[in-house]
Amino acid sequence: MTHLDLDLAVDFTAKSLGGSATLTLLRRDPTATELWLDTEGLAIETVTGLPSGEALPFALAAVDPVRGQALSIRIKPGTQKVVISYRTGPSAPALLWLPAESTPGKRQPMLFTQSQSISARSWIPLQDSPAIRFTYDAKIQVPPGAMALMSAENPTTTLADGRYAFHMPLAIPSYLMALAVGDYEFRATGPRTGVYADPTVLAGAAEELDEVDVMMQAAETLYGPYAWGRYDVLILPPSFPLGGMENPKLTFATPTILAGDKSLVSMIAHELAHSWSGNLVTNATWNDFWLNEGVTTYVERRLMEQLRGRDYSEMLAVLGRRDLEDDFKAVAPDDATTRLHTALGAADHPDSLAGNVPYEKGYLLLRLLEETVGREPFDRFLRERFDRLAMQSTDTPAFAADLRERLFKGQAALLTTVRLDEWLEQPGLPENAPRAVSQRFALVEAAANDFTRGTPPEKLASSAWSTHEWVHFLQSLPEPVSDRNLSALDRTFHFTGSANAEILLQWLPRCVTSGYRPADAAVERFLTNVGRRRLIRPVYQAMIDKGEPWRSQAEKIFRRASAGYHPLVRATIQAQFAAVNPATNP
Repeated sequence: MTHLDLDLAVDFTAKSLGGSATLTLLRRDPTATELWLDTEGLAIETVTGLPSGEALPFALAAVDPVRGQALSIRIKPGTQKVVISYRTGPSAPALLWLPAESTPGKRQPMLFTQSQSISARSWIPLQDSPAIRFTYDAKIQVPPGAMALMSAENPTTTLADGRYAFHMPLAIPSYLMALAVGDYEFRATGPRTGVYADPTVLAGAAEELDEVDVMMQAAETLYGPYAWGRYDVLILPPSFPLGGMENPKLTFATPTILAGDKSLVSMIAHELAHSWSGNLVTNATWNDFWLNEGVTTYVERRLMEQLRGRDYSEMLAVLGRRDLEDDFKAVAPDDATTRLHTALGAADHPDSLAGNVPYEKGYLLLRLLEETVGREPFDRFLRERFDRLAMQSTDTPAFAADLRERLFKGQAALLTTVRLDEWLEQPGLPENAPRAVSQRFALVEAAANDFTRGTPPEKLASSAWSTHEWVHFLQSLPEPVSDRNLSALDRTFHFTGSANAEILLQWLPRCVTSGYRPADAAVERFLTNVGRRRLIRPVYQAMIDKGEPWRSQAEKIFRRASAGYHPLVRATIQAQFAAVNPATNP
């Protein structure tokens, strides 16, 4: 497929999308008689061939637990397009339907999609592979008063008739197909940037993200012109399962980045960086996922260095290294999931790669390459690669070939010092991994040691700490933290009542582990009001590990909160319970 035309109506009552998808075909083999597409849970009604207009025979294969159902269509020699009439199923994993009362303003219900990695097939019949790129146009009918937005050219005002038209002239892979419908308003933050959000959230979101235009200019200085026209951000409700999703032209973002002090905008830097690494040059298979996320994490930290200085980006790198090492501790030393270039089997879902390895191990490899050849040559290498491979998909062997033939041309001995094969193909973290050093974190670690030795928390020099410093402080405390020390910290810094999700991510599991009961209500409030997987998973795990009565309380909270979780998050938490007791299915 080379182009997609969508014509869909959004039905909040039935929780379904219905209409048609028209696929334009590139026939590499004129004698081909069969078209294969990916679907999951779709009700296929009719298939028509164009330009003839005749009905085409089709069949759905048996359900595969990972890949859904293959749709085969018998095409004619003259078939240039196929028109598929269909409806989505009630439990499509890409779709989250929220009632009005679950949205910030409580005026309109909301729908949003999450197509990565292979869930686009649950709302569109298509070839759901990152190796296949296509342009698209769409017509979306929504209820009166709602606004529709896509990973395309978007409106900035609500249309009275609810009929929205979209155009994406640049070819994208299927995982970047995105749709959101709800009570949104728009505010510009620069000539090419802006924010969409519920009206009750918009002002604060626009203020928090007012540096995005400057961030874009910094990225262009390093890596070349921004190719996508506009870069806007949609702030979704807390049930959004990720920190952000790099949908072209319109990043979907969690409201948990709105800390009130711009301390968490590195997440937006990450999603903006995807405009070059991922959206512009894409991993060809999910085994090459690190090419999207590792390169993007490197670019993100270069952008934050431009905006906040070297020590700030080093803090991010230190925190990332710690997260990576925690992942390594949770698996065997030879676990294949700690390889960069993975080897997914037919029974492995690509979402199983969503840990820190592709991000942080990938970042460390790029940092090692930069430190080996020098920053200026490495910058030239990355920019030339973005330009040369723009709007294409590529893989790990091609990246390795580029290193040999371009970055290290004539310097084979220098490349040998990198130990590239070990980085790409072997589990674990090579011994030559760079280690970030932050002077600000050194002061934080000293304060944590002082507190552990008895210094009262009010005596700590912490008044100017950023979110990252508070996170590192909590991580630096020896486990478990005594009830007395938790109480002293809470009286001084009011962690339990914090609105900062990153701080709560560190604080609440420690409270559970130590049995600090004054945080019980905050734990429940956090798990019922936040749906971001990275944030709630450690809290559930702490409750499960603590045993009874915490485990039963976790199950009770999950049963109440799960309807507001994205299907991706729901499955993750259920797997946590099942890992302890397979009979448990809250």
